[in-house]
Amino acid sequence: MRCIGTLFLAGAITLGAARFSFAQDASVAALADSQDSGAAFTAAAGGNAGISGTAVSCAADVEAAGESAADAEGQRMQPSGAQAPGEQSESAKPAAPNTPPPQPKRILGVMPNFRAVSAGTIPPPPTPKQAFVIATKNSFDYSSFIFMGITSAFAEWTNAHPQLGEGMAGYGRYCWRGFVDKADGNYWVIFALPTVFHQDERYYALGTGGIWKRGIYAASRILITPDYHGQNSFNASEILGRGIAQGISLAYYPSGTRTAGALASKYGWAIGRDVLTNVFREFWPDIAAHVLHRQP
Repeated sequence: MRCIGTLFLAGAITLGAARFSFAQDASVAALADSQDSGAAFTAAAGGNAGISGTAVSCAADVEAAGESAADAEGQRMQPSGAQAPGEQSESAKPAAPNTPPPQPKRILGVMPNFRAVSAGTIPPPPTPKQAFVIATKNSFDYSSFIFMGITSAFAEWTNAHPQLGEGMAGYGRYCWRGFVDKADGNYWVIFALPTVFHQDERYYALGTGGIWKRGIYAASRILITPDYHGQNSFNASEILGRGIAQGISLAYYPSGTRTAGALASKYGWAIGRDVLTNVFREFWPDIAAHVLHRQP
């Protein structure tokens, strides 16, 4: 009986030990399972973080793509001539107005036009030196001798001053007197009196308007001229200058032409010549461009 009891006790102890070992193994297994689950959770969390980062990146790409698409749509919907704020298209800038043809230095390549100023141009007032140079050019230009020769030949042919004679000798007397007339008048009208009166004796072309308007304007410049401040003034340089030149001419023309009537006639011709010259200056650029189809 004691053997049976001993065996029974040994079996119980062995069974308890087995149960304790099984419980311990189960606890270790559970702990291992718990650790494996934590690792799995960590891995899953990492994976989810990667997925989340990818999702955010994808969302950013989608948003950028949407903005690009919106910009493209805005550009497509924007009119072709539209400009960004603060910008101005070259085509949107005001175009330069059509300016009249410029005044040339010579008309027909021969007639001097040094006193003309193109329409729309406002140069500074001339200095005395500049006025002297213009007067000298007008007096000694080669064209001056050509026109002097023509007018002298006409005067000799019509026997304007019988005391000067005829033929080549008479023609020579007309020529030098004609040259002195022109040079004397130029220096008084263009240089001397404008310097005293502070007047600008250049011809300022109008360039626009009707024929009558421009013609009257050109003719009136004999009586009206700008001063050094750009204000219109009575053209004393022209009116007095031509008179002084004609008065001086009494010294070298024959006594038979020194009458008041002859002097008034010469003075009238000098003023009328300047009127016609101004009118011709005014319209020459238009004649050259629209009639002759050439540069003035």
